Amino acid sequence: MKTNKTLLSTAVAFSLLSTSGIVNAAGFQLAEYSATGLGRAYAGEAAMADNASSQWRNPAMLTYLEGTQVSVGAIYVNPNIDVDGTSTYIDGPHNASSHDFAHDAIIPNFYLSHQYNDKLVVGFALGTNYGMETDLGKDFAAANFGNQASVFSMEANLNAAYKLNEQLSIGGGIRYIMADGSFGAVMPPQMNIIDQNLPGTTLKYMEGDDTAWGWQVGTAWQINDNNRIGFAYKSEVDLTLEGYAQGVGFDLTGNTKKDGSMELALPATAELASFHQLNDQLAVHASINWTNWSSFKELVADFPGEASNLIKEENWDDNYRFAVGTTYQLDQKWTLRSGVAYDTSAVSEEHRTATIPETDRLWLSVGAGYEWSKNLTLDAGFTYIFAKDASMHEGRTPGADFMTDPADFGGAFEGEVTGNVWLIGVQANYKF
Repeated sequence: MKTNKTLLSTAVAFSLLSTSGIVNAAGFQLAEYSATGLGRAYAGEAAMADNASSQWRNPAMLTYLEGTQVSVGAIYVNPNIDVDGTSTYIDGPHNASSHDFAHDAIIPNFYLSHQYNDKLVVGFALGTNYGMETDLGKDFAAANFGNQASVFSMEANLNAAYKLNEQLSIGGGIRYIMADGSFGAVMPPQMNIIDQNLPGTTLKYMEGDDTAWGWQVGTAWQINDNNRIGFAYKSEVDLTLEGYAQGVGFDLTGNTKKDGSMELALPATAELASFHQLNDQLAVHASINWTNWSSFKELVADFPGEASNLIKEENWDDNYRFAVGTTYQLDQKWTLRSGVAYDTSAVSEEHRTATIPETDRLWLSVGAGYEWSKNLTLDAGFTYIFAKDASMHEGRTPGADFMTDPADFGGAFEGEVTGNVWLIGVQANYKF
């Protein structure tokens, strides 16, 4: 049982907390909800009302939308993440490197809003806040700490907003989240010094899925014709990823499976944003985002018929994001956007490991909107993300018995993760 708990610890941590943190937002969080916002580095989103996508970040912004509106789009994410280091086993050091191991992704979205009357507006949204997929390969010399992982989620919102008066609007919504995840760890190549058949043998593989409910609220204060402040809050969402486990680390051989699950909380988030129209052409907007990653203290594994057990301390920190952007109305047809943002790491230097290469990120964004007709507008955005180089160490778990720790199956790992990401998005918006 102790072997199961220790090995599951590494696998779960790798699967859910891997390079997605260095890819887009903190942890395994995604920021990409619209191409419109992408062009300004998602600065001031809780106070912006461009189109039906505005409800995703602040449902109160629905009151600024007239008639019936539809927005549909997608964002292509291209992460370029490398890890280089050394795995030290009983026979000495081994090069542990894997390049471009975070997978590309396309993130789609759909939004619908309908103005019921001058006060009430309702909306529907489809998108995602979390996701990642990585594959370091079976030849990675630190594969004993994890070599593959994925997390996929989709979220549906039903929102409503009400205009209390000319200055104040409120909004809220119900969130339905569908999520699944998988992870794996194998014995690395250096295990051939013990047995030629060991390299590539599955130490552990686990996958599961779940659905859950959450909520969100928001408000908007129109100070005057040119200045607006918005605030939004999303609740924590509790998931139980139920599925099965495989691998010798779970005392399972061949294709034998064992039922298992893990509790996972998607953290609460908040955003404070402002919008300022400086003149007829130029507006500036800014925002501060907070994510309650400090609630992520530990991982606990559950197997039917067995008591729940603490498998790993995590001790994450709250994450903050600071962004400022501009919107420039070039002429009647063209709108230009730009923005810069800085994401702080959700992991301190003390707790960064090979399974959590979390680091600070700098966003540089540009975008444009084109009015095709009175009813149809088209948006595009481009972002380049600089990720701060992050050193890491993955060694023995304090107090672990021999042959119950991942380090016993390939050695300790010292390394550094480097990378960058570019994103491009397109979106169409139609007013009825």
